[in-house]
Amino acid sequence: MATPSKESPMHELMQRYTQPGSVAWIGLRPASRQPMQEVEESYAYIGTGLDGDRYKGKPESKRQVTLIQAEHLAAVGSFLGKGIVDPLLTRRNIVVQGLNLLALKDKHFRIGEAELEYTGECHPCSRMEENLGHGGYNAMRQHGGITARVVKEGRIRVGDSVEVL
Repeated sequence: MATPSKESPMHELMQRYTQPGSVAWIGLRPASRQPMQEVEESYAYIGTGLDGDRYKGKPESKRQVTLIQAEHLAAVGSFLGKGIVDPLLTRRNIVVQGLNLLALKDKHFRIGEAELEYTGECHPCSRMEENLGHGGYNAMRQHGGITARVVKEGRIRVGDSVEVL
């Protein structure tokens, strides 16, 4: 979907948010194919991502931080005939609740002390079939969350507010 011009009524609608979201969970991927580590907080570095995550140190990456909606964990679980999916299995860094992450397209947003920039959708990979079981890849389609780049450093903690700037 193309971004509407700033003069269009649709542009105005796309600037409205009912409430800030909040951080429900944080996880770090220390290395490829290694189990994720659930943490209560992490530090987001400009250009490199979250401290302790395997993507830290890759300034060219648009995937410095990955986010998924808590509400989508329930949807994916439903598609699989299970309960809410454990965020460890999705290999995303931050679970956000109460805010539609796809509405952040072309936006900067604050999480705790850090500022991030939306860089794209986080599409599932074949690992989802391995982690979630048969049908896991398809269950995650359009529910994989977003990718972001850090543009202002700061600490991010479970419970922090997620606000559009």
